[in-house]
Amino acid sequence: MINYTNLATTAFNMPKIGLGTLGISPSEVRPVINEALSMGYRLFDCAPVYFNEKNIGDAFEESTRSIVGVGVGAVPHRVPHRTDVFVTSKLACPFHRPEHVEPALKKTLYDLRLSYLDLFLVHWPVVKYKSTHFAFLLILFVCVRIPFIFISSCSCILDFIILLAFKYVEFDPSVRGWENEDIDESDNGKLIDPSVSLRDTWGAMETLVDKGLVKHIGVANFPVMLLHDMLSYARIPPSVNQVEIHPYNQQSELLAYCKSRNITVQAYSPLGTPGHKEDGEPNVLSDPVLKEIADARRISVAQLCIVWSLQRGCHVVAKSSDKRHMEENLEVSVVSAVDGNYGHRFASMALTEDGDGANGAESSSSLVLSEDEMERIASLDRGYRFFRPEDWWKDTPVPVFH
Repeated sequence: MINYTNLATTAFNMPKIGLGTLGISPSEVRPVINEALSMGYRLFDCAPVYFNEKNIGDAFEESTRSIVGVGVGAVPHRVPHRTDVFVTSKLACPFHRPEHVEPALKKTLYDLRLSYLDLFLVHWPVVKYKSTHFAFLLILFVCVRIPFIFISSCSCILDFIILLAFKYVEFDPSVRGWENEDIDESDNGKLIDPSVSLRDTWGAMETLVDKGLVKHIGVANFPVMLLHDMLSYARIPPSVNQVEIHPYNQQSELLAYCKSRNITVQAYSPLGTPGHKEDGEPNVLSDPVLKEIADARRISVAQLCIVWSLQRGCHVVAKSSDKRHMEENLEVSVVSAVDGNYGHRFASMALTEDGDGANGAESSSSLVLSEDEMERIASLDRGYRFFRPEDWWKDTPVPVFH
C-alpha cells in the first residue's frame, strides 16, 4: 500500500515553469490548454476563484481523448498521461474550516475531472492577532527582550494566529462550475470570519494527503512569521509557498527563509502582472535597466525576468493566453550543472547553422546572468506588490504582508 503521507514529505518533483490560468476566460481555456500541452507545458496552476476550472477540466479530458497526428503529413506525438501533468489548485477563503476543506477539494477535483491533485495550496492567509495575546507578546518582546521569532513559535500561544476566512458559501457538489462569484466576495472585508484557526485548517489539509486525494500540500502568500509558526506544529510541512515575486518585489528574506526550511518558493506574477496592473502602476517589462540587460543578451525582458527568478532558485508560474508569449515563457528551462548551480537554456529554439538561436537568442551554455547583472536587478527592488489584499478588504483592512 502506498504511504501517501511519507510520499508528501520525501518526493517532490514539480516542473520549474508552469502555466498560470488566472484571467484566462472560459471561452479561451480549451484552445489555450491544448496549445500549452502540445508546446510541452506540464504544470498548470489553477484555483476555484479563477472561475475556469470546469473549462480546464473539459480541456484535460479532451486532450486525453484526442487522436493526435492523424492525417496526411501529420507528425504523431504522445498524448500526455495524467502522471505526466502536474496540476495545482487552491483552497478558497470560504472553506478554511476543517469540515469544509475536503468538500471544497472534491468540488475542485470534480470541476477539473481529476481523481487527485499534485499540489493543493491554502490560497490566502489573513492574519489577525487577538488583542490579549498580542499585548502579551509585546510585553515579552519589549520588557523581557525575548526574541519575537522565538515567541511566535512557543506552543503556549499557538492560538494567537488566526486565519481570517470568508464566511462559508454553500454549493451544490453535484454541479460543476460556479453559478456566481460569491466565493471570492468579502463585501470589502465585512464577510471575513476571524474565528478560524490556521492550525485547524492545516490539519484538515494533512488529512487530504493521508487519503491520497492530494500528493502535496502547501501555502500561498504566506509571510515568514506564519510559516515559522506553522512549522512548529505541522505533521506534514508545506512543500511550497507560492508568492508574488518579480524584480520590483524580490522578497529576498522570505526566499532565504524558505530555502533554509526546504520549502520550495514558486513565483507568481514573475513579469509584474502586465495584464492586470492598474493605471499609474509601474510596468516591470518597461524598466530601462531590465531592457538594457535583455537587449545585451538578445532575449526579451519577460524571458530575463524568468531567468532571474530561476537563477535565484524559484519555480515560476507565468500566465498567458497568447501563443507567442506562451512559447517565449516556456523557452527558458533549467538544467542542473555539475556543481549544483543552475544554468539556463532555451528549450525549444532550433539552432541556426552559426549556433545562434532561431530568434537570435544566446546558446544554452551562456544564458547565466552574471553577478553584476544580478546586482543591477537586485537594485530595482522596491517592495511593490500588485496584489494588495488590504486594498480589497477596505472595511476590515488586513495588512497580510506588514
